[in-house]
Amino acid sequence: MDNFKQVITKGLVPGTLASVISTAALALRARRESGSPYAGTNATSHAVWGDEAFTRNAPSWKYTLVGYGIHHASALFWATIFEQVAGKVLDRKSPAATTLAAAGAAAVACFVDYKLTPKRLQPGFEERVSRKSLALVYAAFGLGLAAGAYFNHRDRQGR
Repeated sequence: MDNFKQVITKGLVPGTLASVISTAALALRARRESGSPYAGTNATSHAVWGDEAFTRNAPSWKYTLVGYGIHHASALFWATIFEQVAGKVLDRKSPAATTLAAAGAAAVACFVDYKLTPKRLQPGFEERVSRKSLALVYAAFGLGLAAGAYFNHRDRQGR
């Protein structure tokens, strides 16, 4: 098992990529389905601001920044767990195994988010986009985890 600093460090790149890529997918789908690219991210801030966040379309410090901060922290959390649980698979540097592990991690995150988490702490973007779009957002999340894992576990010869 890695020490605390290693655990946190290993989650940074996959978590950041998962956060950014899934937020981009959410923005594209929210713009199409809710009329605003900020609607999905704003909705995530409902954990802090309540149901009012579900109605916000414009970018704002209060809703957009807080919503993104919550999403980013969640992505770092899941990426850290992903790196620790799947580390031996990721060390093999197999694109297929890494992609499968990342897809599994995204599926687990989705299950926990919507089946085990109290409604008040669920992501919230399900209020602004369809289930199909939610699947795309979680697929983008998995893609970010995989890309980050490729980065973390790449060959570093010739440094």
